Amino acid sequence: MSHRRPTLADVAAEAGVSKAAVSRVINDAPGVAAQTRERVRQVITDLGYRPDPVARALASGHGDVVELVIVDDTSVFGTSPYYGRVTAGILQELAGSNAQLRVHVVDELNTAALLNRIAASVSLGVLLINVPPVLAGEFYRRCERVVTMGPTVPGLPFVGLENPEGAYAAVHHLFETGRRRIAALHGPDGNSCAEGRREGYRRAVKDLDLPEISATGKFRREAGYELTQRLLAEHPDLDAIFAGCDLLATGAMQALGDAGRRIPRDVAVVGFDDSVIAECANPPMSSVHQPVEQMAAAATRALINRQIAPHWRCVFPAHLQIRQSTAPLSTASERTAA
Repeated sequence: MSHRRPTLADVAAEAGVSKAAVSRVINDAPGVAAQTRERVRQVITDLGYRPDPVARALASGHGDVVELVIVDDTSVFGTSPYYGRVTAGILQELAGSNAQLRVHVVDELNTAALLNRIAASVSLGVLLINVPPVLAGEFYRRCERVVTMGPTVPGLPFVGLENPEGAYAAVHHLFETGRRRIAALHGPDGNSCAEGRREGYRRAVKDLDLPEISATGKFRREAGYELTQRLLAEHPDLDAIFAGCDLLATGAMQALGDAGRRIPRDVAVVGFDDSVIAECANPPMSSVHQPVEQMAAAATRALINRQIAPHWRCVFPAHLQIRQSTAPLSTASERTAA
């Protein structure tokens, strides 16, 4: 027995009318007799036909909606450069079209209910950020037009970054500048991006025969401050910090300043994301560049063009943007002496 999704043509054939007549019924347009209209609606119910919202939007000339679902605190959404860059990338791709962006910021407790509502009315597609893998997988089984920022469960389409390679390059750079006690501030457990950066850090310190010094917390400035205070107390001789995101790194820089540690002479700092806060830090902060806007635009473009399929992925390269916060020890010493 076939489980193929019924089409407009199937409805038309079963009701004994043209596809144009079925379309008029679906869109409540005039031109179909009342008796015929009722017969078509009954066939739609019997077959379980669901109109393709993308096709309807394209045919009517009206825009449709891309849903952006972010699992986080609403207060963080307003202060995180990452979310702003994702939003900018989506809007950049939607510019000039009639499509719209709808943003949902939800806590983990209410995520399942939100996804249930979206699954019943999804149109162009859904972009997920920080959605727990189990919920993301369940949603994907109900709705095929889904892309996540970063990998989650096997088979679910995603846009990502070479996170391990970026972290590895950052640690190697710190080593080349003369640092030998390189600590890491990792993002939260269960976050695929944080896991990839942790993997790259661990591989680098192992290859360089350096001790592993690390702490784990949320992608927050406050977490970076608190974790750095703890590491300084436990490892007062650390001379560099690799942070899993720029917010963690700025918190680390504040903690170092309050502890009287000079950047980069006493402790070098490198972040991850290369957001505007890296350029505005004092001193300007080295950071692994993540093209967030381009990544979000690629995900949106794939949804609009209906390129999504199981195991689809688009992975961007990562490269280190070097600034003053990781100046070589000799250079840092000369600047301080001057």
